[in-house]
Amino acid sequence: MAKTERRSDALTRERIVDVAIEVLDSDGENGLTFRALAARLETGHGAIQWHVANKGELLKAATAVAVAKAVGETAPDTPPREAIHTIALGVFDAIEAHPWVGGQLARPPWQSTMLDIFEHIGRQVRALGTPVATHFTSTTALLHYIIGAGGQNATNSRSPEAFGDRGDFLDGLAAQWAELDADRYAFTRTVADQLRVHDDRAEFLAGLDLMLDGMTMPR
Repeated sequence: MAKTERRSDALTRERIVDVAIEVLDSDGENGLTFRALAARLETGHGAIQWHVANKGELLKAATAVAVAKAVGETAPDTPPREAIHTIALGVFDAIEAHPWVGGQLARPPWQSTMLDIFEHIGRQVRALGTPVATHFTSTTALLHYIIGAGGQNATNSRSPEAFGDRGDFLDGLAAQWAELDADRYAFTRTVADQLRVHDDRAEFLAGLDLMLDGMTMPR
């Protein structure tokens, strides 16, 4: 009885969420069950449900923890473009570390974590001096780009081909692009060398800046 009480006392919502993230990282969303959690936590289903009612609530809590750093408050004097870079890279890195996060953020209706990211980006879009009429479009476009690019990067980094040497993989892929049919892939052939040497994070930020430049360009 004393052992059971000590184990129950140590079981907190925070600990449950941390273990849930471990399960999600290793086994994906389908692997996250109360049975799997109970086994890892060495407790019963009832003890877990005392803190978290169901799987949906658990997924929301895990997502919030995984991206918490990305939506933290920025210093008041941080330039808006720099602040957007910080938020974007935070989400990008969170999705790379936890590939299931991208799907959770994009799942309708938007959960509170997605709304937090939207709010933080929107404040910086407004600070950039963009026209009020474009605030919603600009913020949602940035948000979709960040989530989409982050998800694609996470998928690529975990593909079977990516487990080898990155340089060798890109060299081989670039060589394939260079040999594509000249009429059907007239453009793709011309950027094969850029594919060979590109950096994922640098390309991500470059794409972000293209969007920001367009939002702030005088009309």
